[in-house]
Amino acid sequence: MNLLNRQLIKENSFPDYPEKVLQFGTGVLLRGLPDYFIEQANRAGLFGGSIVVVKSTDKGNTDQFDRQDNLYTLHIKGLEKGRDVQDVLLIAAISRVVSATSDWTTILDSVKNPEVEIVISNTTEVGIMLDERDNPLASPPVSFPGKLTAVLFERFRVFNGAEDKGMVILPTELIDKNGEVLRGIVIALAERHQLGSDFINWVENCNHFCNTLVDRIVPGALGAPEQRQAEDELGYRDELAIMAEPFCLWAIESSHPRVSEVLSFARVDKRVVITSDIQKFKELKLRLLNGSHTFACGLAILAGFDTVKTAMADPVFSAYVKHVMHSEIIPALANVGIDEEEASEFANHVIDRFGNPYLQHQWQSISTNYTSKMRMRNLPTIARYMQRYGKVPPYMALGFAGYLKFMQAAEGEELFATWEADLRAYTGFWDAVKQNITQLETRPLLDVINQLNGNEKAR
Repeated sequence: MNLLNRQLIKENSFPDYPEKVLQFGTGVLLRGLPDYFIEQANRAGLFGGSIVVVKSTDKGNTDQFDRQDNLYTLHIKGLEKGRDVQDVLLIAAISRVVSATSDWTTILDSVKNPEVEIVISNTTEVGIMLDERDNPLASPPVSFPGKLTAVLFERFRVFNGAEDKGMVILPTELIDKNGEVLRGIVIALAERHQLGSDFINWVENCNHFCNTLVDRIVPGALGAPEQRQAEDELGYRDELAIMAEPFCLWAIESSHPRVSEVLSFARVDKRVVITSDIQKFKELKLRLLNGSHTFACGLAILAGFDTVKTAMADPVFSAYVKHVMHSEIIPALANVGIDEEEASEFANHVIDRFGNPYLQHQWQSISTNYTSKMRMRNLPTIARYMQRYGKVPPYMALGFAGYLKFMQAAEGEELFATWEADLRAYTGFWDAVKQNITQLETRPLLDVINQLNGNEKAR
C-alpha cells in the first residue's frame, strides 16, 4: 500500500496557498486543533493560507513530513449528544516543516514574507520560560522565547519597524496569561541583549500577544488495529495519522480589530472564539471538566474502575458525575457571572467527553498531583456554593471523602489534619466529609453513591 502523498490525491484538491502562519511545534495538539481549523477555513474559502512548521527540538528530523508531502489524516472519534461520531479529515494546510537546528536561516527568511502575520506555538508549559543563558542572536537560540525574539527582530529589521508589519502571536501552552508572559520574556531578552529601544517599542505596540485557551483531547496515533482498518478504508498508509475527540475550543483574547482581521480563519467555526476576556472559558474548563474529574477520581479508583469511560458506562457512577456538575458546580459558577444555560451546555459536552469509547483515560493518571489539583480546582467551588446557599454540597463532600480515602495510604493522618484546619471555615463541610468516609469504609461504594442519587431525586 502506498504512503500518503500529494500524487495520490487529486491535484486540484490542494490549491497553492501562500504561507501565512509560522508554527513552532509539530505536536499532536497543534495538528489536531489550530491546523484543523485552518484546514477547515481554507476549504471554506475564508483564509487561503498555509503553515510553515518549525521543528523546535533537536530530537528526530522532518523525514516523516517530507515523505508525506506534509499531509496527514485526522480521525475524529467520540460522542456528540450521545451520538457516535467517526469523521476523517485530510489536513493539507502545512506547506513545509523546517528544523530549527539545521535550517535556522530558512526560518528567519520565512518572516521576510509580508503575508506571514501569525505565530502559533505549543512548546509545553516549560517552553515559555526565561532562559538567562539564551541569546536571540544565536543560530539558533536555545529556547522558544529566544527563537521568537529572533524572528521578531528579523521582521523588524527587514521592514524597518513598519507598524503594519507586526504579528499576531498565539501561544497555546497551558499556562495562565500565556500571551502576556511570552511578551514579557521577549522584551526581557531584547533588553538583555541590547536589541534597541525602537525594537522593544515595536514589539510592545505593533505586535499582538494574545492570551489563549485550547481544549481538545488529542491522544495521538491510532492503535495498531484501528490504524490497519483506517488504511484499508482510505487506501493509503499514513505514518502521521492522529486521533482527536469531537469537542474542541480555541479561545483567543483580544479586542483589537487587526487581530480579528488577520485571524480570518476564526470565522469558519464558532468553536474559535475571539473575545476581550477568556476568563469565562477558563472557569468552565477548570471547574466543570477538570473539577468534576477531581471530585470523581478517588471514588472511581476505590470502586475499581480503571478508565473514565468504564466508570461512565456504569449508570450509578455516571449519575454521580452528572449531579456534581449540574446540581452543585454549575450553581456555584453563578457567583462569577457565568450563565447557567451556557454552563449546562458545556457540562453536557463534558459528559460526552468522559464517555468517549475511543479514549483510554486512566484514573491513576488523573490522580497525579491529586492534592494540589483538589485545592486549585475545587476548593473555590466549595466556597462559592456554600457562600451562595449556606449549606453543604453533598456530592462535593462525597467526592472529597473519596479523595481523602484514596490518598490516606500514601499521605496518612497528616493530610487529614491539614484539610481539617482548612475546611473548618466552611461550616459543616468537614463533618460531612468524615461521615462519608465512614460510609465508604463500611458499605459498598456504589451503594453509597446510589443512596445519594436517590436522595437527590427525592428532593
